[in-house]
Amino acid sequence: MTRIEEILSFWFGEIDADGLAKKEQAERWFRANAETDELIRERFASDLQKAIQGQLTSWEQYPRGRLALIVLLGQFSRNIYRGTAQAFAQDELALSLCLQGIDIGHDLALRPIERTFYYLPMEHPESLQIQDRCVQHYQQLVASVLPATTKKLQSSLDYAISHRDIIARFGRFPHRNKLLGRASTAAEREYLSQGGATFGQK
Repeated sequence: MTRIEEILSFWFGEIDADGLAKKEQAERWFRANAETDELIRERFASDLQKAIQGQLTSWEQYPRGRLALIVLLGQFSRNIYRGTAQAFAQDELALSLCLQGIDIGHDLALRPIERTFYYLPMEHPESLQIQDRCVQHYQQLVASVLPATTKKLQSSLDYAISHRDIIARFGRFPHRNKLLGRASTAAEREYLSQGGATFGQK
């Protein structure tokens, strides 16, 4: 198994005939878990550093290689550096890989659940233009699959909409303010005090 496939196998697990991962795999993705963070740190921190330093650019020519880079830079960085500003430090690089890949059609060569993570870097910028584009891609993805699969992908679209709505409301993600040394507005403080989304980072 190549290193690309080792990364993707760890992250996605077994993918079924509909192109979806098992339900329990989502716990690894979206629940803050110290054990998972440490496992990713032990197994993939060196790969993340190689990606940051530009040592894995040869992967970009392949749809699955580019996806592995996006997972490293956009997801594993959040596990490895959870709760610090460094968690977001590779977002621009992940976004660039995502947008370039879309331009050359790499995303269309992937299975539905893989595409949900291919598009995820567009949820992270504090840019309404990118957020709107993100929602559009998830809408297109949901519309492209069979009805039985649509419901299972709806949560990805819902997450994209929730990210977009926060940027539309505040112009930035309030939960990042403390980590990035930014002062919160009164509206942002109220939002956070009432349980506003932190997406596993606070």
